[in-house]
Amino acid sequence: MSGESATAIHKGQVDLLDFIDWTGVECLNQSTTHSLPNAIKQGYREDEGPEDEGPKTVKLFTNKEHMGFSNVNDYPPSDTAVLSPENLKGKPTLLKYVKFQNVRSLTIFIEDNQTDSEVTKVQKILLIGSTVETTDMKGLKKIEDH
Repeated sequence: MSGESATAIHKGQVDLLDFIDWTGVECLNQSTTHSLPNAIKQGYREDEGPEDEGPKTVKLFTNKEHMGFSNVNDYPPSDTAVLSPENLKGKPTLLKYVKFQNVRSLTIFIEDNQTDSEVTKVQKILLIGSTVETTDMKGLKKIEDH
C-alpha cells in the first residue's frame, strides 16, 4: 500500500470503540460461538480475507432503538452501504456525513451477503468517526441556503 493502511484514521477522526455503551449492545440471530462485541473488539489478520458469506448490503439506522427483523422495513435507513470484496479486506466504506450527526444509537442491519447464502459471517466491525469533543467547530464551513 502507499504508506497508509486500508483502515487508516483521518485527522480529527477516532476509533469509536471506546464510546460504545456495551450495556445497550444487542445482536439478533448471532452465533453462540462468536458474539457481536467480539467482532467489534477483536482484530483480524489482513491475510485472512473475507469469506464468501461476508456482508454485502448493510443498512444503517441512527437513533432508532428497539429495532428488529419485524420492523426494519418500517423506516428508511440513514445510509446503505453495498460492500465490495475490497471493503471486506479493509478498504473503508465512506458514509454520508450529514446523516450521522448527533448519533446516540446505531442499528446495523445486514440484508444479504456476497453469495446470497443463508449464513453471513462478520469477522470485524470498525467504526471510525468524530465525537462532539473532537470536532473542530472552527474548521467547519457554514452552509447557507440560497
